[in-house]
Amino acid sequence: MSIGIDEMPRIEIGFFPTPLVEVRRLAAVLGGPRLFMKRDDLTGLALGGNKTRKLEFLLGDALSRGCDTVITGGAAQSNHCRQTAAAAAAVGLECHLALGGEEPPLVNGNLLLDRLFGAVVHWCGEQRKGERIPEIAAGLRALGRRVYIIPYGGSDAVGAMGFVAAVRELKQQLASRNEKIDTVIIPSSSGGTHAGLTVGIDAFDFPAQVIGIGIDKGVSGGGSYESELAVLANRIAGTLGLQANYDADRFRMRYEYLGAGYGVVGDLEREAIRLLARCEGILADPVYTGRALGGMIDMIRGKEFAPGDTVLFWHTGGVPALFEYAGELHAG
Repeated sequence: MSIGIDEMPRIEIGFFPTPLVEVRRLAAVLGGPRLFMKRDDLTGLALGGNKTRKLEFLLGDALSRGCDTVITGGAAQSNHCRQTAAAAAAVGLECHLALGGEEPPLVNGNLLLDRLFGAVVHWCGEQRKGERIPEIAAGLRALGRRVYIIPYGGSDAVGAMGFVAAVRELKQQLASRNEKIDTVIIPSSSGGTHAGLTVGIDAFDFPAQVIGIGIDKGVSGGGSYESELAVLANRIAGTLGLQANYDADRFRMRYEYLGAGYGVVGDLEREAIRLLARCEGILADPVYTGRALGGMIDMIRGKEFAPGDTVLFWHTGGVPALFEYAGELHAG
């Protein structure tokens, strides 16, 4: 089925399809439904991660516009920034990163990889979501650079196309194995993955619900994050010429697993990371997949799924951050 995605500018920097695996030992320990995992930690670019899907479209767009520089932002240990730096290196673009915090005396984890890929880092203090990108971009343009701005998390209508396409990939994998799933659970933060999957589910007639585990946003302003997801989904649908209209009620979010806040590892994340590692030999990261996995484990223990259900956890990567969080993961 073609809905215009295949005609959009795109580069090939990932290893797709990513593996679809059944995690039987974890399911047995939890005593819940069948569990599958979509291994986007194995996308191949810079130790993997879901942002590779978005970057194939974002950098394809950048190159089609004749840009020579990309800029994006995030936290100091941003998985998105690490993959952006690698993708830019792979296609010969200069990369600038607006990172929250201050330069540490010793770089580790994702930040170490940013430096290895040649990214120029701009330290932004408390501003970890790319707030200084316009200022930095203006300075680069004044130097004659042709700048392409990638938003926080790569989550705009261009980047989210990666996850519309991902639904087609998953549907084909399941069909080849004569399997089906009922629920997809994802970490949900900047919104591109969540909105892209939702549009893809409609576009490719894939009957599954998506549940997002909130990573850094609580319920505020009357459920404003769901409204943001709806706005983004409508932009994606409009870009593809789809007759669809999304509102906030379409998006299911769970906010009760935020713990002490973004990037703060607690018992939920520690147990989830250890359980997955010891049951399946698979690593989860401490900020995104660890929190979302902990949420899914709690939902299974709370009997929120029927015994006959099949649940898929979308592993979005982030493993390099484990090393920066060694002390927090060892505690408790």
